[in-house]
Amino acid sequence: MKNVWKVLSMMTLSLIIVFGVATVAYAEDDVIDEFAGEPIIVFGAKLSDEQKEETRKLLNADNEKVHELLVDGSDLAKYIGGNPNANVYSSVKISFKKAGHGIVVNITTGDNITEVTSDMYMNALLTAGVENALVEVASPVKVTGESALTGIYKAYDATNDDLDPDRMKVANEELEISTELADREGVSDEQVASLMAEIKKALAEKDPVTREEVEEIVKEQLDKLNIELSDADRQLLVDLFDKMKDLDIDFDQIKDQLNDIASSIKDKLDDLDIQIDQNFFEKVLDFFKNIFDSIANLFSSDKD
Repeated sequence: MKNVWKVLSMMTLSLIIVFGVATVAYAEDDVIDEFAGEPIIVFGAKLSDEQKEETRKLLNADNEKVHELLVDGSDLAKYIGGNPNANVYSSVKISFKKAGHGIVVNITTGDNITEVTSDMYMNALLTAGVENALVEVASPVKVTGESALTGIYKAYDATNDDLDPDRMKVANEELEISTELADREGVSDEQVASLMAEIKKALAEKDPVTREEVEEIVKEQLDKLNIELSDADRQLLVDLFDKMKDLDIDFDQIKDQLNDIASSIKDKLDDLDIQIDQNFFEKVLDFFKNIFDSIANLFSSDKD
């Protein structure tokens, strides 16, 4: 029996250590970054109270201190010239980060955001002038996802960190064209995101002055990526990037992130964290299973 009590004592001590460590780890997750401030959640105004609560959970903010806003059709009209009568369901959570973090976009409800990918959002946010933020997008119902961009704009407006209106409108146009091109036969979401990033990189390198120069850049990148588009779709791209070249955008400054999009190797930090947590608790369960097996064996030995 002495051996049994030794094992039980060891198990109790292990419980204290393991769950003490786990408590510290989760406590650190709840620490407020005083430099960046509280995250902001912008809910689609069409959501019911129940859907808002579900969305808080989807955005991992049900137990977090956040600032909450609503985005509706009037905001679409204000920020991007959209339909003031539109129903808005997409919601976003923006966590502001320190310089050097860059932009990371995670869609927590991939099945419900049907047309816009995380790379498309990231491309558009770089165009709009957003820097150093973790952006999470969610919807409890199936939506195309474009209105989430307006929610992000409203969040920045609420912090008095105003984004350039012309850049916001061009960024929204970029998102619309991206989703439109991705619907074309033989063109994938990844190809579109890579195309947008590569054209921006070429704008940075060649600094075009004329529309003709922009047209040549678009043609070169389409050929480089083996993407075939109609003349009408090519003109959509030329019109977009002809506007973009005249905006005050320092593409050199965001070149690293453009490379990440173009190469499609951007790490999903939240997914990595989840995997680490799963591995941790799997090891804990295995550890205690071994202890209980040892206890059972000791009792069997005593009977013998």
